Amino acid sequence: MNFRVIAILITLALATTTYAREATEKPNVIIFFLDDSGYGDFSHNGNPVIETPNITKLATEGTSFTQFYVTSPACSVSRYGLITSRYPGRSGFGNWVLGPTAKPHLRDDEITIAGGLKSNGYATAMFGKWHMGNPNKSNGMSPASLPLVHGFDTWIGTNVSHDYADAQLLKSDPNGTNPIPGYSQIAKDLPSDIKASTSLTELYTDAAVEFIQTNKDRPFFAYIAHNQPHLGLFASDEFRGKSRRGLLGDVMAEIDHSVGRVLNAIKQAGIEKNTIIVFTSDNGPWVRFSNTKDHDLYGEARMHVGYAMPFRDGKGSNWEGGHRVPGLIYWPDMIDAQRQLEPASTLDILPTVFALTGTTMPKDHIIDGRDIRPLLSPKKFPGKLPEFVFYYSHSENNICGVRKGPWKILTSISSHTGDNYGFAPTHENPLLFNVEQDISERFDRAAEHPEIVADLLKLLNDKSAEIKAP
Repeated sequence: MNFRVIAILITLALATTTYAREATEKPNVIIFFLDDSGYGDFSHNGNPVIETPNITKLATEGTSFTQFYVTSPACSVSRYGLITSRYPGRSGFGNWVLGPTAKPHLRDDEITIAGGLKSNGYATAMFGKWHMGNPNKSNGMSPASLPLVHGFDTWIGTNVSHDYADAQLLKSDPNGTNPIPGYSQIAKDLPSDIKASTSLTELYTDAAVEFIQTNKDRPFFAYIAHNQPHLGLFASDEFRGKSRRGLLGDVMAEIDHSVGRVLNAIKQAGIEKNTIIVFTSDNGPWVRFSNTKDHDLYGEARMHVGYAMPFRDGKGSNWEGGHRVPGLIYWPDMIDAQRQLEPASTLDILPTVFALTGTTMPKDHIIDGRDIRPLLSPKKFPGKLPEFVFYYSHSENNICGVRKGPWKILTSISSHTGDNYGFAPTHENPLLFNVEQDISERFDRAAEHPEIVADLLKLLNDKSAEIKAP
């Protein structure tokens, strides 16, 4: 082989080599946000028949939080809490779920993860369910009701949950005008469009992988908000009928495959060590399946719902089963592989991501979350965290409970099932649980610890007043 051939081969090799940034230099960020997926829907949390090996990889090779919370047990404001690091009462939504005709939407003056990272030079994209507003007559077809105003360069996904009869599958489109300029419609009237509904998980994954490949040489943020496993359940032919858990297991297998494809994409691009992955869910699982409407919309719903176990109740509940979800953060060689018992929440994602990416925190905006880097790797990120204090929300986004340390009070009960489990709390006589010793919230300890009740009630009253203040 002569020197000229060797030189050509070296040149070709250099041309095809991916040169990644240093791991800490503007790392990429990917957030997976599932819909109605319970704590017990995953093999790493002990489900005996649901197989999620790629998600288990995130858990075993990254930080797996055993006490991870979302701000609301329902769709819209849970997403608001993740993307803004603010409690639902600050949203102005009025209700914890925004339907297609609702007037409110995410305000254009909110600081979002996407907006902050975009200002720091990141390419940003969303793949999946939005559900923080919808252009309609009541809000004047507001552009702020859809993602592009809020820091996302591109989007493909549903405006609301796919079980709304008039739900739409939309995409950003510079030449589009449906439903408003900047967007075009791919499908409408989900879930009656079975083909479109069945395609969602694969569609989002395809788009996310393409986005990663296109932007591998620059910092990027990808928000992958899968519609599943919200009822009704849809799995593609490749996965349908394969799981021992039935259709729910099929759906979870396809979601896990999505995670695997994204992991493979960043590995092939040579940016695995440059990429932070967050994996969680918007609330606990759908647990109500007792009325005719459920059966009409979702078929044999009782066999399709997931698991909040070992926690009580699920979606729509301020019991732990509504707010406690899987919480995984994966960043090879940069954070510890550990089972983290300290509590955290989706409120903590924005401050932590901003700190890890060198993105400026807003100074004139109330941020409710904490920078939890010391929980991810105390040696690499030393420091003392503020104590975990977390507020539980009701359907009108008013706070009705608080956790501090292992202690939690509830001043009222919300339940998807309508079951109060024999309790009847009021503001004057709240319930008190030690949710680390009594994870299923069976034993009210209020009479034993009046001093703890008084402390938590003061926190609740003060926070409620602060959120309601102009």
